[in-house]
Amino acid sequence: MLFIMNPYAGTRRANKHLTDILTVFNRADFAVTVHMTAGPGDCERVTREMAEGMDVLACAGGDGTFSEMVNGLLQLGLDIPVGYIPCGSTNDFANALGLSKDPLQAARDIAEGQPMRYDVGQFGSRYFTYVASFGAFTRASYATPQNIKNALGHAAYLLGGIQELSQLHKEHVRIETDDQIIDDDFLFGAICNSTSVGGILTLDPNQVDMADGKFELLLVRAPKDILEISECISALQSKKYNCAMVTFLSAAGLRIVSDPEMSWTLDGEQAAGAKEITVSNLQHAIRVITRSNHVQHNTLLHHPGRPGIDAPSDKKEE
Repeated sequence: MLFIMNPYAGTRRANKHLTDILTVFNRADFAVTVHMTAGPGDCERVTREMAEGMDVLACAGGDGTFSEMVNGLLQLGLDIPVGYIPCGSTNDFANALGLSKDPLQAARDIAEGQPMRYDVGQFGSRYFTYVASFGAFTRASYATPQNIKNALGHAAYLLGGIQELSQLHKEHVRIETDDQIIDDDFLFGAICNSTSVGGILTLDPNQVDMADGKFELLLVRAPKDILEISECISALQSKKYNCAMVTFLSAAGLRIVSDPEMSWTLDGEQAAGAKEITVSNLQHAIRVITRSNHVQHNTLLHHPGRPGIDAPSDKKEE
């Protein structure tokens, strides 16, 4: 196993469990190579340099750390099961998968769990595991205290503090899917494969299948008056996303035309934009090890291999 840990993630609470985490892996008969990240991009670099020949990759950190590991893995074109011990400040992807927030339990789930197939997004030459977003809430969403997000809903909180329309920064974006074209001014947009995005929105788990080959696209139009701001707040707080101010739909891929200077975030990390961007859903691109009782739809990997890491067993237990 290659185990990469971000010692600065979240409140750094996972650091004190490192010895116990490694003990869990050793007792599961893994020979573990450990790397502590030194800064942004380090997890991706180490994954590219060291993943080949490993049976399992695992990381401890936030969604950004996990995203870096996935980027390094897909750049190599390898199909190796990946484990994730979430210890960041948001952990949207981990929450959507139902991964344990207890570092030791998450380690045990990696040692004892099964790899499940999940989709990955491709944004130009980069990959994202759960969201590509732009607009008013994109950067601030990851810095707002969680108690405020929980109380008000973060997007509604930001909108509620706006006194003048001149405070709103809108982006003109053209989005083409397989069956429609959307061309308008938007306050915010998210292309996601998760039930939670930075505290901005929460989707019904029954609406989101993280292995169906499709993204959920949510767009918030730029309001023209105070009444439309109120409509946006109401839609975001009630989670009724199909209304005059909000568009919500599913799509397997998108072509986006926008200002090349418009900033994006991929899995919470800033990314450069472009005049034209193609976003594709890579269905079943990664295998994430999850606890044995967390099975989503038909995402089990069915091919010969030993139970657990290579593939779930097709044999029924008596």
